[in-house]
Amino acid sequence: KRLKPESLAVTIGGKNIVDVSSMSVTQALDWAATIGDGKKSMLTEREQVIARQILKEIQARLGFLRDVGLDYLTLDRPSATLSGGEAQRIRLATQIGSGLMGVLYICDEPTVGLHPADDSRLIETLKRLRDLGNTILVVEHDEAMMRAADHIIDMGPGAGEHGGWIVTTGTLPDIMNCKESITGQYLSGIKQIPLPLKRRPGSGEEIVIKGAKQNNLKNIDVHIPLGKFVCITGVSGSGKSTLIDEIMYKKLAQLFYRS
Repeated sequence: KRLKPESLAVTIGGKNIVDVSSMSVTQALDWAATIGDGKKSMLTEREQVIARQILKEIQARLGFLRDVGLDYLTLDRPSATLSGGEAQRIRLATQIGSGLMGVLYICDEPTVGLHPADDSRLIETLKRLRDLGNTILVVEHDEAMMRAADHIIDMGPGAGEHGGWIVTTGTLPDIMNCKESITGQYLSGIKQIPLPLKRRPGSGEEIVIKGAKQNNLKNIDVHIPLGKFVCITGVSGSGKSTLIDEIMYKKLAQLFYRS
């Protein structure tokens, strides 16, 4: 606890600032609701008048974080330890909280690094910004994002010198019905990416991680086979980057390069 004892001695409902900031978003919402809950409030009538607007703002901001699926994060979590998906949704939650109207929001591939389960949360967040009276312009090739869009502009037909043209524009059915659109062909199912019939057997060796418990990892053991195409997946914030970047990579760098 970095704060002075004098600061930690100030409490509300038996909690000091460190106690509150160590709560998850859900726990903090419950705590704030308990404080400002009318007859059951732990504040005096005068204190309730003073705290009413502050508590309203706190509950609104925490509510935005909950709505974009970040209810599990603790308030004292360093921003540098957040995954890309988590940081992205925090920025979107901030924009929803601003309540601005008539704004043009430009997002360049916002689904990068997001699990499909997080895609739906992100899409709902963007729709909420739209419904406030804003315009959302997204540069994207994620299927779920394209299917959720009100209007699509498909560029191509190829890449590099073969691109630079507007192939077609319109709604999702318009894109799917355009024979010249490669995007439309995949959206309609005319073209598909085949799955491999065989999987590599690997070398038979593996990397074993034991007792991983940084950030939200729960003292887990992981076996990673070598000589294979291995995918670490899970919803945003489930601990993928922590496991690979913060634990495995740093330990291997220490062993091989003494870094």
